[in-house]
Amino acid sequence: MDLEKEESIDLGKLWQVTKAHKKVVGGIIVGCTAIATITAFVLPKQYESTTLVQTRNASKEMGGQAAAMLAAATGTSTASPTNNYMELMKTRTVLDPIIDELYEGKDPDKKPDAAGFAKSNLDIKNTKGTNLITVTAKGKTPEEAQQISKEVVDNFLKMQTDNSQQTQSLLVQFLNGRIEEAKKDSDDAAQKFADFSREHKLYSPDEQLKQAISQVSAYDKSIADLQSQQKAAQAQYDVATNKLGQQKSGAKAYNINDNGTVQSIRGQIVAKEVELVGLRQKYTDNNPTVIASQQQLNQLQSDLAREVSAVVDSSAASLNSAQMELVKNQAVAEASIGAAKASEDAVRAKKAEIEQDIDKYPDDMVTYLQLKSDAEIKKTIYTNLVQQCEQNKIQEAMESMDIQVIDEANLPDEDKPSAPRKKLIAAIGFVLGCMIAFGYSLVIYKREA
Repeated sequence: MDLEKEESIDLGKLWQVTKAHKKVVGGIIVGCTAIATITAFVLPKQYESTTLVQTRNASKEMGGQAAAMLAAATGTSTASPTNNYMELMKTRTVLDPIIDELYEGKDPDKKPDAAGFAKSNLDIKNTKGTNLITVTAKGKTPEEAQQISKEVVDNFLKMQTDNSQQTQSLLVQFLNGRIEEAKKDSDDAAQKFADFSREHKLYSPDEQLKQAISQVSAYDKSIADLQSQQKAAQAQYDVATNKLGQQKSGAKAYNINDNGTVQSIRGQIVAKEVELVGLRQKYTDNNPTVIASQQQLNQLQSDLAREVSAVVDSSAASLNSAQMELVKNQAVAEASIGAAKASEDAVRAKKAEIEQDIDKYPDDMVTYLQLKSDAEIKKTIYTNLVQQCEQNKIQEAMESMDIQVIDEANLPDEDKPSAPRKKLIAAIGFVLGCMIAFGYSLVIYKREA
């Protein structure tokens, strides 16, 4: 009971003690408030400028080159493309030119690094549920704040464009090499066919052979498409391998080809390719049945890429994010090559069944058919690769437009700095003064108790 009395505080007596020492108490409160107010006026002014940008493909998964950019620059990886872009804006490639410009002629020891500069001068946010990014920059003057905000976005756009062009140009370079080979093969096959036709005077086969040629053509087209897929995927594989520094870390390294789900999807792809050949013998490519079957095949190919990526994710956790993205591209390309090769083997087996019926024709006609088939396949491969190369050039241009500036960096009003917030600082000083004054009164109260 005595202990409770000792610990209790008589508020009335405490108030009397406070009144008795009101000059000291008041002085503490006024002094703290005055110090805070003076500090608020002494602190350098700070201004904020904001640029609003929109990510064009924020709802989609980030492309390989952009993700690799982020990973190489930051050593981290995020699932959202918008978050990736936000992190890229804080990298040395974007910020170092700004820092160099701002600190030109100043003490180099005081120059911050990119991470420190981003922490003190930038506030980059994404409006939740949107693909909008606000880039708010802080500066000592309105002009400096506007300059930082504008140049962060400008430098990021330049970095993204340069990287996209570098990656796409490398892919186009690899494709061009295969195009040259395909062009030579196509010309050679066409010349052999023309020479044989001229030598044996076979320019217009009979109706029976025309029918046989018609049946074989559907298989030839499928074989040509599958070989084109292999060559295009090989180019993508070579690009990833080149960027990995010749590291051999594709499908074999992660047992992707032994994965049950991958094997199942690849088997479905092979079956669908064979089914499509049969449909194309009966219908044109515009037939609804053919279109539906092609869409199903496209979905299976997407499922294969997604499953391979998941296998790499679960098996290569020790890799840094840059390597992870490139290994994924490499493994997906390798799996695509395997699926296309297996499909080609299945289609060739079906074609061989038809060619058994052709063997009853004279040798000249059989050779004529084989040379014509070879010429058509190689011509289609060449055409497909040229189209693939053109598509990559278009993609190169499109990927440089992933970010669109909605609102340019504003010039802040010189009379309205964002910091220091004088009223808030003065209020904090007042509250702190009250707390110190209360502590002082409490000490006096205990002495007199």
